[in-house]
Amino acid sequence: MSGPVPADRRDDLDDAALVELVGKSDHDALAVLYRRHGSICYRLARRILVNDSLAEDAVQEAFTGLWRDPAAYAPGQGGVRGWLLGMTHHKAVDFVRRETAQQRRQQAHAAQRALDLPADDPAAAAWQGILAKKVRAALAELPGEQRQALALAYFGGYTQREIAQLTNVPLGTVKTRTFAAMRRLQQRLAELGYPAGEGL
Repeated sequence: MSGPVPADRRDDLDDAALVELVGKSDHDALAVLYRRHGSICYRLARRILVNDSLAEDAVQEAFTGLWRDPAAYAPGQGGVRGWLLGMTHHKAVDFVRRETAQQRRQQAHAAQRALDLPADDPAAAAWQGILAKKVRAALAELPGEQRQALALAYFGGYTQREIAQLTNVPLGTVKTRTFAAMRRLQQRLAELGYPAGEGL
């Protein structure tokens, strides 16, 4: 494309020409692309995210990605609409992963906090009623990584594979930590006079 394009002619241009103008920092060209393809991108994001606000954010990130790097669009690989839909899909999936990871982190933190509940908390009282103060003392003596593995497994209800994903630790390491934590806990409880295996 040669020469400047009058503002009122941008609607007449095809998508590839508009992307070329976006590469020249033409805001109006991006606006035309958004008018053409923003709705279908939003519908795709909404189907994936089932959330209006997150869907809007995913679409915004897709179009922002085009603004920042218009050269990422390769005309030989399909039309602009398909490319924008692909970008939107990618951003929406990223949002899903982020949301899922955040929820898992919150659940993991809640499980870890179960070990540190104040004595006047009903859940802490129930815990002490079942396993007594000796168990809490023995748990407190475990190394942090072993204590975390037990908290996620027994308070959070996670499988060892899920714990590996949550903590970004190899599955074999999680198994080793859990086994070591159980052995150490049982040994310590036996030293404290707590019947071996009871409550564990």
